[in-house]
Amino acid sequence: MHIETLSGEGVQLIRLRGSGLVSEFIGSWSKTSTEWAQVSAIDQQILQIKSLAQGEFWMPYGDFLKTFTHMEVVHLDHETSKDEVSLNNKTPWHVKQFQGAWMRGVTAGGCRNNTDTFHINPQLHLLVTEMEEVVLSLNQHAIMDPKVIGFTVYPLPKLNSDSIGKSFFKKNKSLTNSQYTNSRQVSQRCQLGEGGGYYLVIPTTFEPAQETSFTFRVYSANTIKLRLIDTTPCVKKSAILKSATSCQETKNFQQYEAVFQQLSDEHRTISSFDLQELLEAVLPNDYIKSCATLEVCRQVVLAMDKTGLGRLKFQQFKELMFSLKSWQNAFKNHTKEKHGVLKGERLRDALTDVGFQLNNDILSVLVLRFMRKDGTMRFGDFVGSILHLTVAFGNNNFSVFVQ
Repeated sequence: MHIETLSGEGVQLIRLRGSGLVSEFIGSWSKTSTEWAQVSAIDQQILQIKSLAQGEFWMPYGDFLKTFTHMEVVHLDHETSKDEVSLNNKTPWHVKQFQGAWMRGVTAGGCRNNTDTFHINPQLHLLVTEMEEVVLSLNQHAIMDPKVIGFTVYPLPKLNSDSIGKSFFKKNKSLTNSQYTNSRQVSQRCQLGEGGGYYLVIPTTFEPAQETSFTFRVYSANTIKLRLIDTTPCVKKSAILKSATSCQETKNFQQYEAVFQQLSDEHRTISSFDLQELLEAVLPNDYIKSCATLEVCRQVVLAMDKTGLGRLKFQQFKELMFSLKSWQNAFKNHTKEKHGVLKGERLRDALTDVGFQLNNDILSVLVLRFMRKDGTMRFGDFVGSILHLTVAFGNNNFSVFVQ
């Protein structure tokens, strides 16, 4: 599409190119219309009225607005733009893009109205070298069921290497917010470059827990940098705690020891099958008994057995029971809406309390393995994810997540 204004005529014309399925325009200012007789030969030559390509035509700007209600712009990259004559001698955009996805329980936090989950959305770090006007564009890949999408931009005082937590978004105002719509693409021009040139871009769906993939692009006249900010995975503290030695704790464990001895072998050790039976007997209620499954018990043995024989001693069982109490407290702190049910969006924060700092790739595998169909986790699922992480970090081998 190309727009020209006729000198002396006060008319704005749009040069269009139709496809083979569309009839050529034959209204006013078309190639064969009488209006061209009043235009000088010089203007006709400038507008190439006699040398239009097959399927090209001119249309008054006012008629264009009356005829068309929607317009979709197709971006031509460096290679495809070579064949477009109207782009010759034009300065090209500098374009950076990131392809990502909103995943339930991992990166689908919804818009900033959702203060508890907004921070889990993909966080993009944008560096602008000098003050300029840029075009930000978010494109969703969903076609049959498009989501309501948009993005928010925050100025940053300095470069951040790790993802930014919930408190930042409660204390800082955004620089700009796009409109939210279920269209395929949302774009916005904005002035950037002040405040050091560092910016945080948060592409989101309007509602949390909605899943689809997307592409985010930045167009600028000068060089820019765009990258994903994510957390470096590590263990802040051990998830498996040493049992306490207080008199009260010793008394509490005496009731477990008798049952343990009944199930143990001659070496006073138990297998994962024995552990399941033991947990069924000693755990107080169904809420915490959800971790007394054979799969979880096998993970316990895998995480805590140091001999390679697949059996636990009573001291290790005491450490498990002491750790379960700590994990239960972390679980409760993030299950405010419904007792015993943890939303997938809260898993990252709950695991942080236990001692694990995770990135999106690791968290996505945990969600796929342990989250239920309704997007929630029970205490047994939470324990399973902790033990899975304990083994992976203990072996320093994250390939465990794909096995």
